[in-house]
Amino acid sequence: MSNRVKDLEQRLERTEQQLRLFQKISRFMVREMSLQEVLQGIVSLVVEFMECDSCLVYLLDKDRLVLCATNSPHPAGLGKISLKLDEGLTGWVARERRLLAISREAYSDPRFKYFSDLPEDSFEAFLSAPVISRNKVVGVINVQHRVIHSHTGIEMELLTTVGEQVGCLLMLARLAAAGVEPANHAELVLNASAKRV
Repeated sequence: MSNRVKDLEQRLERTEQQLRLFQKISRFMVREMSLQEVLQGIVSLVVEFMECDSCLVYLLDKDRLVLCATNSPHPAGLGKISLKLDEGLTGWVARERRLLAISREAYSDPRFKYFSDLPEDSFEAFLSAPVISRNKVVGVINVQHRVIHSHTGIEMELLTTVGEQVGCLLMLARLAAAGVEPANHAELVLNASAKRV
């Protein structure tokens, strides 16, 4: 009984940590911060929660995925490192709209693309989820471990949800950039509902 109680306590603690992560990301979404600052904040939170060595966010620019946020100390790669949708593990995730988890030797996968500028290319474990906005892939978020790491269902679900949150964040940023005027939100919802009927 003691082991079962400990297991339940650990699961509860992990669930509470996951909830705190989602809350912190949601708070980023409503603050007056640049999109770059928000993405960097999300990357830092993911690294802390998942205890990983690397987190990279690639965003779609026409037909290329461009590195836009990272926890790694190579900011010179931001905006410069990119790949096509048919390149690498990251391109595969975007193209297939699927989560990808590799626990060891990610660099040996036939889909892998090597970048001499990224030290992460030698990392063992790779977990990647699409960034989704309005049911379209607009990017990819990658988590990597230097050593072999079996990804848990919680980690996979977490990264999928973070990808969805980043997608919502990008949509909000696009709306803000368009200079949307303050609106009567009830009217906005009711007018949209009336059009569907």
